[in-house]
Amino acid sequence: MKFTKIVASLAIAGLVLVSCKKEEDKNLANIKPVADVSKEHKAIAAENVQTASFEIEGMTCAMGCAKTIEKELADLDGVEKATVDFDKKTATVVFDKTVQNQDNFTKVVQATGDGKTYKVLNIKS
Repeated sequence: MKFTKIVASLAIAGLVLVSCKKEEDKNLANIKPVADVSKEHKAIAAENVQTASFEIEGMTCAMGCAKTIEKELADLDGVEKATVDFDKKTATVVFDKTVQNQDNFTKVVQATGDGKTYKVLNIKS
């Protein structure tokens, strides 16, 4: 009798685990990759392309800080490309000078934190 209960319990546990796995796979199939959601950028006329480089103080990690700031800058209208290097504590933004300016980048970087966490220094064009 005890042996039958153990076998029945294992069989039920096995069925539950297998059925949960299949349900989880169905949910994962509905998730879109991040690359499909990314924002498309308009082409910038050659005479309007400008590059700004600046230092960012206050970053404590590559994924949470640097990647978040990089994404915020890259998502701005008129920005062709933005890169943030955590190790060097620098950012480089290629942008359309008729749409964006360096002051906007400073505001976006500072707004990514609480307004006090990140500081932009030494902006160069």
